Amino acid sequence: MTSVSKAQALLQLIRFDKPIGTLLLLWPTLWALWLAAAGLPDLDLLLIFCLGTFLMRSAGCIINDLADRHWDGGVQRTEQRPLVTGTVSVLEARIFFAVLCLAAFALVLLTNTFTVMLSFVAVALTATYPFMKRYTHWPQLVLGAAFSWGIPMAFAAQLGQLPAALWWVFAANLLWTIVFDTQYAMVDRDDDLKLGIKSTAVLFGRYDRAFIALFQAACLGCLVMVGRGFDLGGYYYAALLLVAAVFIYHQRLIYSQERAPCFKAFLHNTWVGALIFAGIALHFAVGQ
Repeated sequence: MTSVSKAQALLQLIRFDKPIGTLLLLWPTLWALWLAAAGLPDLDLLLIFCLGTFLMRSAGCIINDLADRHWDGGVQRTEQRPLVTGTVSVLEARIFFAVLCLAAFALVLLTNTFTVMLSFVAVALTATYPFMKRYTHWPQLVLGAAFSWGIPMAFAAQLGQLPAALWWVFAANLLWTIVFDTQYAMVDRDDDLKLGIKSTAVLFGRYDRAFIALFQAACLGCLVMVGRGFDLGGYYYAALLLVAAVFIYHQRLIYSQERAPCFKAFLHNTWVGALIFAGIALHFAVGQ
């Protein structure tokens, strides 16, 4: 294998060509930074958190593939991943994971002690999530915590404290993560049932759309509480109306419970994060 093909395999390992995971992790971090700063955050923190999000998402992809390398060959969507095909060895993947985590930690060290302490929880959640599907039908809940932990870290870095209202942001994002990762799990459900892999999509079965609708509604409820907690105005609530419309569109996409439209709904969730961010940013940039 040439160095070029090895580099390509490593980029494939971290899903460099599939930025959706980074975006879904980045949006709530940006919400938190803007809310904590009441507008544009410190530019150094913005850079630190954007780079850190990419590094930790990449590390999460690696630990996920390491945990699932004996199963991924039996799943249609993952059968060509580098650890399955052998283009990247287990040792190489472990070394790459360590390098990414160290790089992310180096960025966190540029913040404050409180944020550094919180970062250890982020690493623990990232390393734990891939193994949850062996023991519980709620791995999406653990992923939700992992995808939401950047929120208290952002507040800690910007303010040095954790205001109570941030936990509404945390709860909203956790619920939203369960929504989009259940849609993602619906893509693999038939394969997961054969392999004995657990997920909310497997747990909910034919009631998956109803449960997703329930979590979507709860997410919107938490987002309303975010608006109240941070005194956000009309631009923000207009954005929430658009988010509700997007959620309805996603329900239409997943109605057939088929792989392709469920995956399309998952990918489309980046618009949810973008709309919420737009509502927050416009509030602070333009006013009520």
